[in-house]
Amino acid sequence: MRMLINVPETVVADALRGMAAAHPELTVDVERRVVVRRDAPVAGKVALVSGGGSGHEPLHAGFVGPGMLAAACPGEIFTSPVPDQMVRAAAAVDSGAGVLFVVKNYTGDVLNFEMAAELAEDEGIQVAKVLVNDDVAVTDSLYTAGRRGTGATLFVEKIAGAAAEEGAPLERVESVARRVNERSRSFGVALSACSTPAKGGPTFDLPDGELELGVGIHGEPGRERRAMMTSREIADFAVDVVLEDLRPSGPVLALVNGAGATPLLELYGFNAEVQRVLTERGVPVARTLVGNYVTSLDMAGCSVTLCEADEELLRLWDAPVRTPALRWGM
Repeated sequence: MRMLINVPETVVADALRGMAAAHPELTVDVERRVVVRRDAPVAGKVALVSGGGSGHEPLHAGFVGPGMLAAACPGEIFTSPVPDQMVRAAAAVDSGAGVLFVVKNYTGDVLNFEMAAELAEDEGIQVAKVLVNDDVAVTDSLYTAGRRGTGATLFVEKIAGAAAEEGAPLERVESVARRVNERSRSFGVALSACSTPAKGGPTFDLPDGELELGVGIHGEPGRERRAMMTSREIADFAVDVVLEDLRPSGPVLALVNGAGATPLLELYGFNAEVQRVLTERGVPVARTLVGNYVTSLDMAGCSVTLCEADEELLRLWDAPVRTPALRWGM
């Protein structure tokens, strides 16, 4: 397996050094694994902190900046960051208005963020938490109790980040984040397995000519395997599964997300099919984002995330944002 790396042991540190060189607007602590917006703490504003295993880039460090996260904690590949990272991040960004932890529903992330919240509160930092659990593919998995946290994490971080940027108090920012999660559902499909640097090859066996419906972002099994399907067939299946659970009564935000190795040519073609299905089902689309945002190393595949968006959520979605991976309005 060919990878553009030095040695597996330094992959995350090397990536963080490269990120620091490319983005001077960020403060990147390579040794202690914390990425912070350079102007933090921002006086009088709630700070959003998130994190997770590396390998899902640009999630989360690529979403650090005005209008989104104040800090991110990258763990090792597909491994939760540790509480010390989270406490360090919270202390670096807390202005006295409080910190919101955005936590994807994976057992290691949940346990470590809970411990970090307790430690941060011992240091006088007011902390709230929101759990993202949007994946409708399976109820429990190798990594979770309950639904997995996937693409809706981007919606939560962007919309709650905009509320924080406006100066909303911690209770309000937490409420907005919870509302986004409750209104969001996701479903992913793998066309190939991903390969970790440590293993140097695929993390699971997916034979040629087959795909995995409902795959997790670490390559966890989904609902079923089938023979390869067309983009049209995948869109019909994935969107219907999401709509069956979400049942939106108004317009939606749509994220058509690549798993890391899917080119934009294919993603835009898939988006055309997603939009077709939504139109056929009578679901208006308010905004669409297409690209590789919540990835799984070099996995080929895609996911669909829909969020039922009211007027306030749309306004906060459209609010200015300036991060390495998401920017508009500034």
